[in-house]
Amino acid sequence: MSHNRPYVSNDNPYSESEFRTMKYRPDYPGVFDSLEDARTFLRSYVPWYNTCHKHSGVALFSPQDVFDGTWKTKHQRRDDALQRYFDRHPERFRGRPRTRKPAEVVGINHRQEATV
Repeated sequence: MSHNRPYVSNDNPYSESEFRTMKYRPDYPGVFDSLEDARTFLRSYVPWYNTCHKHSGVALFSPQDVFDGTWKTKHQRRDDALQRYFDRHPERFRGRPRTRKPAEVVGINHRQEATV
């Protein structure tokens, strides 16, 4: 069942995104026969989601990478590879590429300071 409710002000976009990810997993059963079946599924799903799934909202790192700071080492490795590739094939780019980083601060209904 879908949990998406467009134009509802009190939805949590983070949990809605997570529900969508769960629904499109190949092992998602769609319907659980019991509460224990749901718990069994979530015992494997939640660790995968937090440690293996790469999230577009955090620059294709896992939540665990961002939480424990290991994203910085992985980001450096990505950036080094991208810059080396640019140096070998600059004709394939419009300009020197920048490797995305996770946002410094995130939150629900978080206001970013306007830059003047």
